[in-house]
Amino acid sequence: MTSTSPPSPPPFSLAEARGIVGDLFAPRPWIYWADFLASIVTGYAAFGLTRWLHDIRLEPLWLRLLLQAATFSVQCACFYRAVMFNHEIAHLPERRFRAFRVVWNLLCGIPFLVPSFTYATHLEHHRRHLYGTRDDGEYLPLASLSPWYFVLYLSQCLWIAPLAVVRFGLLTPLAWLSPRLRRLIDQRASSLVMDARHLRPLPTAAERWPSRLQELGCLLYLAGCLTVPPLVWNRPLIVLAIHAYVTSVVLVLFNSLRTLAAHRYTSDGHEETFLEQLLDSITLDNDSLAAVIVNPVGLRYHSTHHLFPSLPYHNLRAAHRRLLEQLPADSPYRLTVERSLLKVIGDLWRHATARAGSESQVATAYR
Repeated sequence: MTSTSPPSPPPFSLAEARGIVGDLFAPRPWIYWADFLASIVTGYAAFGLTRWLHDIRLEPLWLRLLLQAATFSVQCACFYRAVMFNHEIAHLPERRFRAFRVVWNLLCGIPFLVPSFTYATHLEHHRRHLYGTRDDGEYLPLASLSPWYFVLYLSQCLWIAPLAVVRFGLLTPLAWLSPRLRRLIDQRASSLVMDARHLRPLPTAAERWPSRLQELGCLLYLAGCLTVPPLVWNRPLIVLAIHAYVTSVVLVLFNSLRTLAAHRYTSDGHEETFLEQLLDSITLDNDSLAAVIVNPVGLRYHSTHHLFPSLPYHNLRAAHRRLLEQLPADSPYRLTVERSLLKVIGDLWRHATARAGSESQVATAYR
C-alpha cells in the first residue's frame, strides 16, 4: 500500500497581490499622531483616575472597586495600544517619522522601559533567509516543543517588568564602567524577543548613540520614580509600584497571547520558502472588541503584514479585504485566515501535545 503526501498548495503570485494593494503603501502621519496621542493621553488619564479613586477612599467599597476596575481596564487597553506603536516605528521611514519616534520614546517607550532601540531587531524577523531559523529572535518552534513551554512563555508576564528595572536601573550604569558587561548587555539584554538564546548583533556607530540616550532616559526615569513620589508628592512608593507592576503584567500577558496567535510556529529551524513563511503566518479576521484590544494597530492582519511589511497599519484591513475579494479562490493566502485567537492558540497547544505524545510512544516502543 503506498502512502500519498498531502497535495501541495497552489503557487502564490506576489506580483499579483502587490498589484491589488499597490496604492496603500503611503503612511499618513496624522493618523499615527492622532491615534498614538489619544491612546497615551487617555491611558495616563485613566491611570490617574484609578489612583484618585483609591486616594479619596470612595464609599461604598464595592462601588470604588467597580469604578477602579473600569478605569484600570481602560488604562491597560490604551497603554497597550500606545506601546505597540513600537512595532510600527520599526518599519516606518526614519527621517520622515523622526519627530514621532522621539515623542513616542519620551511619552511611552522610556516610561514603559521599552525604548525603540530594543525593537530595532524586529526587521530580522522579516528577512526571508532568517525567518523561523535560529537567528530569528522572534520565533520559537512552539508546535514541536513541550506543551509546558506555553506555561513558561505565558509566565513571563510575572517577571519581565522586574528584569527591565534591573536592566535599565542597575546594569546600565554598571555597563558604563565595564566594556565586557556592555558587550554582554548589548547582545543579551537589549532586544524584545521570544527566544532568550538570541544574540543581538553589536550596535553600529550610527545605532550606538541613540540607544545610549534612550538607556539614559530609562535610568533617569527610574530614578525619578524612586524619589519624586515620596519626596515631592508625599505618597508611599509601594502603592504606585504595585499599580505599575500589575499594569505591566496585563500588558505583557496581552502581548504574549498575541504572539502565540501570530504564527503556527511549525518551522524546524531551517530556511523556509516564501510560501512556507506565508502559510506559517496568521491573520485574525475578527472585529470583536477583544480581538482589537489584544491585536492593536493592525496586528490582527499578521499574514498580510508579512506579505508587505511596509504597509502602514491603518491600511492593513483594506489590504486584507481586497486580497480576499480579488485573489483566486484557491489562493494560499486564504489558508492563513482564522477567526478566533483562542482557537489558534488551542490548535498550537494540541499540535504540541500530539507531537509530545507520539514521541513518547516511540520512545516507549524502543525501550
